[in-house]
Amino acid sequence: MNAPVPTTDFAVRGDHITLDALLKVCGLVPSGGAAKAAIGAGEVIVDGEVEHRKTRKLRPGAEVRFGGECIRIVAEPGDTPA
Repeated sequence: MNAPVPTTDFAVRGDHITLDALLKVCGLVPSGGAAKAAIGAGEVIVDGEVEHRKTRKLRPGAEVRFGGECIRIVAEPGDTPA
């Protein structure tokens, strides 16, 4: 039986963050180029689907899986939806 993957919340400022920027800022890759390579290789899952768009906009509620990590996008405290 596989152990559940721990989920980390990431509070986004504004309305979105791009997928490549998220991987870099969370320390899952060493550089933006490495993020783009991993995404292009089909190694990143967004909301249960393989994602190939390097600059996909991620908004609160999205869930990203990569390298044994799970990141859930949440609104920054104090942000209210438009």
